[in-house]
Amino acid sequence: MSAVRVEDLTGLIGLPWVVGAAGPDAFDCWGLFVTVQRRHFHRTLPENPVDATNLRAVLDAFNGHPERQRWQRVIAEEEGDAVLMRQSRYPVHIGVWLDIDGGGVLHAVRHAGVVFQTLAALDAHGWRIEGYYRFREPT
Repeated sequence: MSAVRVEDLTGLIGLPWVVGAAGPDAFDCWGLFVTVQRRHFHRTLPENPVDATNLRAVLDAFNGHPERQRWQRVIAEEEGDAVLMRQSRYPVHIGVWLDIDGGGVLHAVRHAGVVFQTLAALDAHGWRIEGYYRFREPT
């Protein structure tokens, strides 16, 4: 699998966050994650029609979604891994780990849009990593 290049993302960074959006002109976190997985890692993931402004619904969707069975928690992150994040007690946000400029997370954030942040920048903005998850091919 080839590494994602900065040039591949320039059209995504800065696009607005819109609840339920899956591109090409706006994204929410799941819509961006699905798009990046499809475009750069050739993985087809299901839609997750959840109101991203309802944190309880997002938490329930993340915890109970059948797609989670295809992702295994890992200790060390690698290119394309899912990054589950939180700003409060519960993980309700997802991004994708990319090995660009020493590594970081591409994610769509309410009030900021699509951003790429290093671990230090995530921490400075109040994001806590809940875990890294690697895709497992269906058997």
